[in-house]
Amino acid sequence: MRENFDKSLQLLLKHEGGFVNHERDPGGMTNLGVTKSVYEEWLGYEVDKQDMMKLTPEDVAPIYLNNYWIKANCDELPSGLDYVVFDWAVNSGVSRSSKGVQKCCGAEPDGVIGPKTLQLVLGQDTNFMIEKFKEVRQSFYEGLNHFDAFGKGWTRRNNEATEVALGMVKK
Repeated sequence: MRENFDKSLQLLLKHEGGFVNHERDPGGMTNLGVTKSVYEEWLGYEVDKQDMMKLTPEDVAPIYLNNYWIKANCDELPSGLDYVVFDWAVNSGVSRSSKGVQKCCGAEPDGVIGPKTLQLVLGQDTNFMIEKFKEVRQSFYEGLNHFDAFGKGWTRRNNEATEVALGMVKK
């Protein structure tokens, strides 16, 4: 639901935090959850560390809207599910998040939330979908090589996002 984008972005940015350049993070230099390579692709030219450190929420909002929210078809998802799908799309990629939704609703996991997936999603209880999505997401995290370094944070984020999403479900 498009009306959830601004709230979802604010929630997401709390998890993404500020500037980091962790040696074990394959994303490398990142600010507000946007990697240097994503920002450069968005702008069409190279940036340096100073440019990355100066990023603002206003700078990254259109990137999140176009590269994640719209690509994951969050406008068409029920309230609450849209947020967790968006959050995981940012954290692990649109295709992985979309496949997670598809696993939860019984769709063919092709990594694109299209009309067939949406029809199956809309036929499910949204609370069930959010809880099942949490399980799929957590299982993915626990299978990653860097779970020892980042697993506690990923698990906290998954739990917090799920709790917020359940509160967003329209009764």
